[in-house]
Amino acid sequence: MSTSTVDQLQHTSTALRDALAQQDWQAIGELDLQCRQAVDCAMADPHQQNDRLRERMQELLDLYRELVSVCQIEQQRIANELRQIQQSKQSAKVYQMFG
Repeated sequence: MSTSTVDQLQHTSTALRDALAQQDWQAIGELDLQCRQAVDCAMADPHQQNDRLRERMQELLDLYRELVSVCQIEQQRIANELRQIQQSKQSAKVYQMFG
């Protein structure tokens, strides 16, 4: 594996971590695609430096676990907001009917 492929994995992972910290969902989507491409390149390279690759892949796996957890929390938060909006709409309809 060329050093540039390992470096690309590291760079993309760092950028993804930064985007996650800022909850920049658009950047996360774009960086996710870049991560997938970097992983594909790493897996296709017959000259892999297994120790460095394994380390970077483990870091990426840990990052994706964190990302999934944050996404699940955000999804729950949005679902709660939508429920509240729906309840408010229903309450407003009832109020209009009797008000």
